[in-house]
Amino acid sequence: MKVYFIGAGPGDPELLTLKAVRIIEKCPVILYTGSLVPKEVFNLYARKDAEIYDTASMTLEEIMDKILYAYNKNLDVARIHTGDPTIYGAIAEQIRELEKKQIDYEIIPGVSSFTAAACSLKKELTLPELTQTIIITRMEGRTPMPEKEKLKDLAKHESTLVLFLSINLLPKIVEELIPILGEDFPIAIVYKASTSEEEILTGTLGNIVEKWKQTKIRSQSIIIISKVLEAKDFAASRLYDKNFFHKFRKRLV
Repeated sequence: MKVYFIGAGPGDPELLTLKAVRIIEKCPVILYTGSLVPKEVFNLYARKDAEIYDTASMTLEEIMDKILYAYNKNLDVARIHTGDPTIYGAIAEQIRELEKKQIDYEIIPGVSSFTAAACSLKKELTLPELTQTIIITRMEGRTPMPEKEKLKDLAKHESTLVLFLSINLLPKIVEELIPILGEDFPIAIVYKASTSEEEILTGTLGNIVEKWKQTKIRSQSIIIISKVLEAKDFAASRLYDKNFFHKFRKRLV
């Protein structure tokens, strides 16, 4: 018996890995985050006799009860999370409980909603000589941030900032960042990236809040704050430069 933590991707049921689909197809027990993972994922791929449980309203203890039930019957479990389970996936506490009980598990990567958001924006998040660093973080709310990871401190790098779980704190984000980055700094919001409900909102730190207030976007959004969003005149990658040689492209003598 094994528990598989599966990244179900950002919402499009076709954005699962082949391995994820194969495991979902064979598992007799499925636990999924119903508030985030679309039902199409298991409607398309789950076996017809699979026992399927929505964990959206469950506590950790209740989730573990379902896993122990499967364990006692020697049934594999597909534990389906949205996006990639290693980014704000809340899998660590589940893994800790599995290890206490010596239950085998595996983590299957998924397409993160932040990469799906970048694709929807048709942007590369790392441009040569502009920014080569992506900082994935969240705004401090009910969950406190470590002292050295305050947003205003991370923003000083002027790297690409990707914020999860923070859309309802947008006014606070802007208030903290304008003194550091300025009102003209570009920002984008992508709601439900890759799905039929996707919405994209772009602007600057100076005008994004007013734009956002005119929408109904209040959940399941990625915020990207970066110079790459408006960059037009940027250096080309040396990877394809005719004067740049490496082991796959040798200098002609």
